[in-house]
Amino acid sequence: MTVLEVQGLRRSFAGLRAVDGVSFGVEQGEVVSVIGPNGSGKTTALNLVSGVLRPDEGRVLFQGRDVTGLRPERLAEAGLSRTFQNGRVFGNLSVAENVLIGLTPTLRAARPLARWRDIPVLRWVSLLAETAVALVDPPSVRRELAEREAEVESQLDRFGDRLRPRAEAAAHTLSYANRRRTEIARALASGPALLVLDEPTAGMNPVETAEVLEQLLALKAAGQTILLVEHKIDLVMRLSDRVLVLDAGTVIASGSPDEVRNDPRVIEAYLGKRRPAVRP
Repeated sequence: MTVLEVQGLRRSFAGLRAVDGVSFGVEQGEVVSVIGPNGSGKTTALNLVSGVLRPDEGRVLFQGRDVTGLRPERLAEAGLSRTFQNGRVFGNLSVAENVLIGLTPTLRAARPLARWRDIPVLRWVSLLAETAVALVDPPSVRRELAEREAEVESQLDRFGDRLRPRAEAAAHTLSYANRRRTEIARALASGPALLVLDEPTAGMNPVETAEVLEQLLALKAAGQTILLVEHKIDLVMRLSDRVLVLDAGTVIASGSPDEVRNDPRVIEAYLGKRRPAVRP
């Protein structure tokens, strides 16, 4: 089954075409990586897919539904979770609380009338309902949160000694690598149909990168569908089923890791155009 289908996405900023006619798909259980030189449009493409930006042209289909321009919170409810290039955690909350926030799209009792938020005239009703539930704290909400806390425990266990002993520590006290792990755990908490990762190992040393790679390989083995942007090519080649290469906002190559690795257009994009040899 095709989880994500991107059709002809275009996006410009002040006359600069950052993404120009990008199309690709991600099948269920597949890991697709997007690579390319700096400024090639990788993160912009992810932002268009995840609703952070609206495309000028093109469509995004998620599990067969047209979600073009849908807000990120609605995409999260539909089953698309992501991390960001610059790690984002709530510094004054604990690690466990950060992960619990990732379960917000799955809450029902604690978020009555959540769908009403899309109706401007009725949005305030939804906000008042959530406030009332938070103040009253009915048994249904307590049961729901207890169930979600079990999922938090499961996600912390995924990262073992890196996060489990730090469950109650404030996120701002963590190392950079553990903040990134917390962000990944938060994105995984809701059991997304598609996990979108924007440079999850950025700033990590080789040991930390290897640990995250093993965790991502375990997710892949469990059937998790992943769309990945990453600069560390060794990680991309080990993890990916298919690789998409962008340069100047356009797709210049697509295929298996081996096909892409040996594509002359990819080599030229990363290393520059080869100059003819100078004869003596």
